[in-house]
Amino acid sequence: MRMVMGIKKANKGDGMTGKTLTRMDLSDAVFREVGLSRNESAQLVESVLQHMSDALVSGEQVKISSFGTFSIRDKAARIGRNPKTGEEVPIHPRRVLTFRPSHLMKDRVAAGNKG
Repeated sequence: MRMVMGIKKANKGDGMTGKTLTRMDLSDAVFREVGLSRNESAQLVESVLQHMSDALVSGEQVKISSFGTFSIRDKAARIGRNPKTGEEVPIHPRRVLTFRPSHLMKDRVAAGNKG
């Protein structure tokens, strides 16, 4: 078992986590570690996620120290190719969400793969 924000996670034998961290897990961690009520903890998690989402939708970056940076990237229209048929296909312009982990997060994840 490993701990993520005070949340116990079971590991499968293949090295992948056996569970996905959910809003409920985050809310439970806030409940246990901060001492807010379950309802207040859930509202706090929802509020943080809503602020992050709103910032991204408006084109702002969301930078969380020692974790990483979420940002929106505009991709231009281009011509793609169907790999099966070789047919050219137009790809429409779009906005995509990107995440760039901090060096500390990269190091922490890499250290988790050892042993």
